[in-house]
Amino acid sequence: MDANIIQTLVVYALPVIFAITLHEAAHGYVARLLGDNTAYVLGRVSLNPMRHIDPVGTIAMPLILYFLTSGAFVFGYAKPVPIAFGNLRNPRWGTLWVAAAGPACNFVQALVWGVVGVGLAVFGVEEPFFTRMAAAGVGVNLVLGVLNLFPLPPLDGGRVLAALLPTRASIALSRLEPYGFIIVMALLVSGVFTRFWLRPLVSLGYDAVTAILTPLVSLLS
Repeated sequence: MDANIIQTLVVYALPVIFAITLHEAAHGYVARLLGDNTAYVLGRVSLNPMRHIDPVGTIAMPLILYFLTSGAFVFGYAKPVPIAFGNLRNPRWGTLWVAAAGPACNFVQALVWGVVGVGLAVFGVEEPFFTRMAAAGVGVNLVLGVLNLFPLPPLDGGRVLAALLPTRASIALSRLEPYGFIIVMALLVSGVFTRFWLRPLVSLGYDAVTAILTPLVSLLS
């Protein structure tokens, strides 16, 4: 195996594990706060990555796609956290907050990795491995957050949109859930998803992270 590929995998491993684990745990944690203990009882409100990693979706699929496309296209998923939305004290708005918790957690993680990058620069740490990992942490979390915000169930954005729509429109949108994954994959493979959703919103996310961290950089400079 090429040494550069090995180094890239090692650099991305920790950011990816944190991004997936905390994303899923956030769903379960917010659900518990809002009245549903399903994920908590099943041990899914956990920082243990092994409780969230899907052998196929989290490990096999991303690796296979990475090697087949030379890193140009990577896609994966974790085991969904089980949520009984009907148990929430307010199912409609509770669903919105539970769904939004995952992408929100990813944006917070992007900020944390950005702070790590700033800290490395301030303290003069120029080791490429650590600087690349910090940059990877920002990028991975922005991509994962934006991907999940796409307004189509079963993605988080689809559940958020369903909660905001009038009842009839919400029901109509929910009927697409069995086909949501197939639709997203088709849009990804065709490049439409990347061009019109992923790339613009990830760029916006980078701008937001930069704007938030700029005062910190100025303070420490």
